[in-house]
Amino acid sequence: MSPQALIGLLLGAILGAFAAVVVLPTWLPGLSASLLGAEPKAYWYLARSSAMVAYALLWLSMVFGLLMTNRLARLWPGGPVAFDLHQHTSLLGLAFAIFHGLILLGDTYIQASLWQLLLPFGYQGFAPFWVGLGQLALYGLALVGLSFYVKDRIGRAMWRLIHFLSFLVFIFALIHGIWSGSDSSNGMISGFYWLSGGTILFLTVYRVLVSRQAKRPEKSKQATPVL
Repeated sequence: MSPQALIGLLLGAILGAFAAVVVLPTWLPGLSASLLGAEPKAYWYLARSSAMVAYALLWLSMVFGLLMTNRLARLWPGGPVAFDLHQHTSLLGLAFAIFHGLILLGDTYIQASLWQLLLPFGYQGFAPFWVGLGQLALYGLALVGLSFYVKDRIGRAMWRLIHFLSFLVFIFALIHGIWSGSDSSNGMISGFYWLSGGTILFLTVYRVLVSRQAKRPEKSKQATPVL
């Protein structure tokens, strides 16, 4: 994804959230009953749906990244394809995560200001700690996603170090979804959390085992005396 396409994607997410919060209720008065009525639900649906899409994209990005490091991507879908999917799902997830956060400005139940949404742990309403973890996950996802564009400048070692942050981002996002999501008790939602978390755990353990196995031949060669 080119930098121009990324800027357009992020601006689209920001403008889309702004349109849903400000413009649509003004241009479509009939929508106000759902958006601004006594029990508004439209913003909740938009927030939850965008949150699940963002989390699913983050999960896929982690899967493709681990497939590359585990060398399983050679079997499917191929190294270059896996890298492209890893990058694109990460950046798309960032766009949906931004939309998820900004759309909450229109939720009268949440009643969060822009400053509270931007400042980690600045929100003091419903589940503030778990919301704060989600905010940290958003900034971490932004750092990891944008690192694709400065890889050559910061060097491979620093780029890999930043990418290790993805594990913490995923954990924070998972905990945020479970404990601050009002529909986490739903069977399909909780099942997806178990599936995604279990998949990442399995691929991570497999990666560690493969790395250790690869180091053993090197150590055995060094220990073999030269006659």
